[in-house]
This record gives sequence, C-alpha cells and structure tokens, in this order.
Amino acid sequence: MTDNMMDMDGQGCEMNPTPLPAMPVVAMAYVPFQQFNSTYTPEKGLEMGTIFPELDKPFLGGRRK
Repeated sequence: MTDNMMDMDGQGCEMNPTPLPAMPVVAMAYVPFQQFNSTYTPEKGLEMGTIFPELDKPFLGGRRK
C-alpha cells in the first residue's frame, strides 16, 4: 500500500470509493400530503421542536433488548 493511501492512523482507505453499492436496493417512500391548519407560537414551537402541531409526534419507543 502506498503512503498516499494511508490515513493518519496508518489504516488503509480507498482513493476513489464508489458512491453507491454494487447492488443497490430500490425503495419507495410514502409521504402524505400535509394540510396547513395552524401553528404553535414561537415559544411553544421551540419547546416542541416544530411549529406544526400535525408534526408533533412524541417518541413512545424505547430500547429494544
């Protein structure tokens, strides 16, 4: 391996990695049309992380064992 192919830790890396995997998997996304109804006040939006009440979805998941 040449010196220009070594990173700072001495580990090898590819000079020109490919941008996509050789066999990419095709996926489809579904994005429902968002209705614009109302917004939170700026203070409430900052607290909730969004100004759109429709996007205010609390995280109810947990760690999986």
